[in-house]
Amino acid sequence: MNLNKPDKKGAWRLPIVAAVLVSILVGVFLAAGFNITQDTSASHPSSTVMIPANFTDVAMAVSPAIVNIRTEKIIKGGGPVFRHFQSPFGKEDPFFDFFEKFFGDTPRRDFKQRSLGSGFFIDKEGYIVTNNHVIENADKIKVKLKNGKEYDAKIVGRDAKTDIALIKIDSWRDFPAIKMGDSDALKVGEWVVAIGSPFGLENTVTAGIVSAKGRVIGSGPYDDFIQTDASINPGNSGGPLINLKGEVIGINTAIVSRSGGNVGIGFAIPINLARGIIEQLKTSGTVTRGWLGVSIQDLTPELAEYYGVKDGKGALVGETFKGDPADKAGIKPKDVIIEVDGDKIQDSRDLSRKIAEVPVGKKITIKVLRNGKKHTFRVAIAKRTEDKEGLAMKKPMEEADLGMTVSPLTRELAMRFNISEAEGVVVVSVEDGGPADKADVQEGDLILEINHKPIKTLKDYQSQIQEVKKGETVSLLVKRKRGFLALNITK
Repeated sequence: MNLNKPDKKGAWRLPIVAAVLVSILVGVFLAAGFNITQDTSASHPSSTVMIPANFTDVAMAVSPAIVNIRTEKIIKGGGPVFRHFQSPFGKEDPFFDFFEKFFGDTPRRDFKQRSLGSGFFIDKEGYIVTNNHVIENADKIKVKLKNGKEYDAKIVGRDAKTDIALIKIDSWRDFPAIKMGDSDALKVGEWVVAIGSPFGLENTVTAGIVSAKGRVIGSGPYDDFIQTDASINPGNSGGPLINLKGEVIGINTAIVSRSGGNVGIGFAIPINLARGIIEQLKTSGTVTRGWLGVSIQDLTPELAEYYGVKDGKGALVGETFKGDPADKAGIKPKDVIIEVDGDKIQDSRDLSRKIAEVPVGKKITIKVLRNGKKHTFRVAIAKRTEDKEGLAMKKPMEEADLGMTVSPLTRELAMRFNISEAEGVVVVSVEDGGPADKADVQEGDLILEINHKPIKTLKDYQSQIQEVKKGETVSLLVKRKRGFLALNITK
C-alpha cells in the first residue's frame, strides 16, 4: 500500500498509525520520568525541554548510604571556638564551614563543643567520606544511619588542603555504598541532588542544577569546586552531590551566605579530584603530592600574546628551584608549560592539581613553549613537602622598618583585593601607627614603583628597600582600586 496516495480503504489508516506512534513516544517519555513542555521563546521556537517529574528513585536508591555525623570536642578553659574557611573577602567572610553551633558565650571552663555534618559510604566495609572540617580535632565521632542505628567512628585519614576526610565504622554487617560517578563529564545546567543533615534534619533531599564548574573560592591551593543552587545549609557539609544516575559526583563543602543560610550558591569538591585523595587516605592515612619545583602564574592576554601562546592556555614559569625536578630536566624561567603527559594545561591551578596527583618518582612528559618553539622534557616528579610548598607559594615578607607586610601577587590575593594585574608586590597588612600607616598605605595597595624604580617581583622590592637608609624617605607609586597614588614613607 502506498501511504502517500492511499486508496479508499487505506485512507483512514494513516491518521490512526500516526496517532499510535505519537502515543507510544509520549508513553516512553513519561515512563522515563520526564514531563514534556514546549519552549516557545523566539530563540528556540520549537525546542523541547525535558524536566524530571520527580527525584524519588534517586533519593530512595542512595539515601541508605548517607549518614549523619555528630562530633564532640573538649575545649579546655578557652570558651567556644568558631572556625571558618580562609576567605578572599577578609573580615566579611561569606564562606561558612557548615558547623552547627549549639553554644553561645560560656564561662572560661572546659566544655563540649558539638558539631554536625554529613557523609556517605563508599564501600560495604564501612568507610565513610566526609569533610575534614567536620571531624578535625574531634574527641568523639558518632555516625547515625538512616535506619536509626548509631556507631562510633574512627578517623582513617584526613587532608586539610582539599578538606577531605575518611572515617570508618566497624560492624559484622555490610553497609550500602554509593557508586562514584565522573565529575569531568558533568555539564553546567545538569540536574543534581544533595542529601544530608542540614541543621540536624537527617536525610534531607534537595535538588537543583550545576551552576558552574572550576570555581576558585580561596579555601585552599587546589580549589576546583562545582557550584550548585541545590539547597545546602550548615550540616550538609560532607554529604554527597548526586547526578540522576544515582552516582556521587561531588562532596558538599561550602556555601556563600551573609546569614549562614542557603541563598542558592553552594560548592562541592569534584569526585574526580577526591578519588585519588580517598585512595591514599585509605591506604596510608596521609596524602603525598608531587612536586615539580617551579613557581608559576597565569597568562594574561598580554603575556599570551608576548609569548606567542595563541589560545592563551598554559602556566608561565616564574622561577625554577635549583636541584629540583624541573631544573634537572632543563625547564627554565619564562617557559610556558602547555601540556603534561598529553593533557592540555589551562592555567596555573590546573598545572598544580595535575602535578600534585602524580605519584612520587614517576616520570612524566612536559611540553613547554620557549621563544615560540615547542620543547619536550622528561621529568621525574619529587615529593612535595611543607618547605617546598612555601617556595612555590612565595610567602609574604615582613618589613618591620616600614611597618607593613608585602607579598608577591598571587591569584588568591588578586581575588581578595580585586587586582587585575598579573604580577607585582601587594601590601597584605599594615601595622597600626607605623611608618606605612602614617603615610596612608593600605592593605591591597599594589606597589608599582619605589623611588621611580619599577617593582615587579619581591626581589625588586627588597633591592630598593635595602638601598634606603634609616631616616630617609621612600617614595612609593601604588595602585589602589582604579587609581594611582604617590606616597612618601620615612624609614
